[in-house]
Amino acid sequence: MLSIGTPQIKLLEKLCNAMSVSGDEGEVRRIVLEEVKPYADEVKVDALGSVLVRKKAAGKKPLRVLLDAHMDEVGFMIVNDDSEGFFNFEVVGGIDPRHLVGKQVIVGKDHTLGVIGAKPIHLTTAEERQHTIETDAMRIDLGPEGKASVGDRATFATKFKIVGPSIMSKAIDDRIGIAILIELLKNAPKNIELCLSFSVQEEIGLRGAKVAAHYFEPDLAIAVDSTPARDLPDYDGGENYTYNTRLGFGPAIYMANSSTLDDPRLVRFLTETAEKEKIQYQFRQPGGGGTNAGAIQQSRAGVPVVSVSVPHRYTHSPVSVSRVDDWKNTLNLLHVALKKMTPALLNGSR
Repeated sequence: MLSIGTPQIKLLEKLCNAMSVSGDEGEVRRIVLEEVKPYADEVKVDALGSVLVRKKAAGKKPLRVLLDAHMDEVGFMIVNDDSEGFFNFEVVGGIDPRHLVGKQVIVGKDHTLGVIGAKPIHLTTAEERQHTIETDAMRIDLGPEGKASVGDRATFATKFKIVGPSIMSKAIDDRIGIAILIELLKNAPKNIELCLSFSVQEEIGLRGAKVAAHYFEPDLAIAVDSTPARDLPDYDGGENYTYNTRLGFGPAIYMANSSTLDDPRLVRFLTETAEKEKIQYQFRQPGGGGTNAGAIQQSRAGVPVVSVSVPHRYTHSPVSVSRVDDWKNTLNLLHVALKKMTPALLNGSR
């Protein structure tokens, strides 16, 4: 079994602290390229900016397996200089405006520190307090000497921390998937042709993964992501039946979401592998949301897909919370599953 130690934690910290908002994924791309080049047989950056990696198999006619994790995170784009250090911005990806006022952000290549400001509560009317502040009424405040250019990206300034058994950081979605793919490459099995897509622009439409799937033409694919856990206690003290996923219960194997009905052969294979190897796992409850599997499955003549995610709380907010053990169990489930894959996996009935 693979372990999560200081090197893996330091890499995840580096990935999470980088700014890589959709459409400007360069910081994470540089980290990925540095990590994968010593271990890969082929590395390329495609036209959209995704990093595509291939590790060849030892035998002939191996199963070609694509694993995808997205490099981008939600954030903001500067759209206007409002003078004196104030900047209008647009949200990039799905962010709840209720999370924004008073939050520190970093802006641009230099990670200039700023804060998202709006009218203080003392000066609002009773009617205004009944409604969420719209983002066009907010500004990013960099101070009178703060510099930014239209098109610069910004994101939350939260720094990565390990607190007991928990990971607390921005951008766990999906830097934890990136870290898993890098570790799988470093411990790549010989029985399959391992293809890795470190994709761009997932948060704004699953774009990079679709292009990557066209390039690799895989026999099957696994989207490795981070999925929301709605496992807080129910407000009325009763049992929470709508948790989606729960922290501490292992990797979440998907069966259905808004973009995909996951291939039942792959779902069975992963669950049987987890049970045989005594790796804790859970099913992600069917419902909204989606992963890059939704784009990959519709590539060319179609690709069998399944998603496996690390649960986290407080998705697309200034700080999310995950568990180290869920990360480790997700890594090990995928590692063992890859070693067991043969072409016969896809011969079974759906």
